[in-house]
Amino acid sequence: MMILRKAAWNKLAWTTALVTTVLSAGPAMADSGDTLRRMVADKAATAALLQADEGGRAKASVAGVRDLRTGRPAVADGYFRIGSVTKTFVATVVLQLADEGRLKLDDPIQRHLPGLVPNGAAITVRHLLNHTSGLHDYMSEEGYSTNRWRGEDRFRSYTPQQLLKVAFAKPPYFKDPGSSWRYSNTNYIVAGMLIEKLTGRPYGKEVERRILRPLKLIRTSVPGNAYGLREPHAHGYEALPTGRIVDATRMNPSLDWAAGEMISTTGDLNAFFDGLLGGKLTSKAALREMRTTVDTGAGFAYGLGLQKYAVPCGETVWGHSGELIGYMTFAFRADDGRSMTLSINPHTRQPSTAEIFAIASDVYCTGKKG
Repeated sequence: MMILRKAAWNKLAWTTALVTTVLSAGPAMADSGDTLRRMVADKAATAALLQADEGGRAKASVAGVRDLRTGRPAVADGYFRIGSVTKTFVATVVLQLADEGRLKLDDPIQRHLPGLVPNGAAITVRHLLNHTSGLHDYMSEEGYSTNRWRGEDRFRSYTPQQLLKVAFAKPPYFKDPGSSWRYSNTNYIVAGMLIEKLTGRPYGKEVERRILRPLKLIRTSVPGNAYGLREPHAHGYEALPTGRIVDATRMNPSLDWAAGEMISTTGDLNAFFDGLLGGKLTSKAALREMRTTVDTGAGFAYGLGLQKYAVPCGETVWGHSGELIGYMTFAFRADDGRSMTLSINPHTRQPSTAEIFAIASDVYCTGKKG
């Protein structure tokens, strides 16, 4: 069944339903490369990239084209926008600052960013990272979602303060922080500002210094106001209600900022989650905090910048999904070290749950009982 995107919250619900189905798969239904090619043939994707890593061995599959105009074939190591997978990078930096004694997870945000956040004396750092703050999501407001075609407005530049002004003009989703769960990009705008306040440097520079360089993720970047992606990359497209297909590749990602602006590759994202969940980036205590989850009622549990899915075929996987106009990303790792990153550029329709189902089951469920 194909589910169309209607708003930022619907986007999360769609991704949740899709990934839940993906990770509930039983034995493999098809070779993942064949599935990618069928998705392209059926116009669910203009391009699809997959890398699965296990025991130091990488298997890459690719299908589709870099752009519809020239028909140049897509490449397996191409760059793409990772959307909300950015949140895991940001949360990791915050946990590193906690390791250094610069903050505590249960500090009220008011202590570090006085006067910035309404009810900041009750909202803690932990509430931000696990989406239990209740803060209104600015991306749910008209014209503020990078998951929608915005015409020439997609080249506008935004400051974090402008985004928070939009968010704080609306009441919170619930009154008492920690009492419920609601995904909100606003949380990670505040988290980015927290990093900048405590370090005195742009949050993106801290991501580079603390994560990208140590793990040698040379193909991952924090673009800031830059419109494009490095070559090679597959173009991202959006199908408008009129049926017209527009090229949405170039845009100013400052509207996403610390909630979703980063660019990476399948290999780099697998290496990132392997490094993070393998204990290379934080203390054991900090990693335990990241993996301490709350129930979302949405088919997965959410930790501190991490999504957790129980896989009926015998695995639990950790990671994050992301979506930004023209690009969809799914990056996950099992505790036995198997990891996968899937990047999809939707075409005239969204890929179906069954299509993603076959890909993820090939990675995690082959030879296992569901």
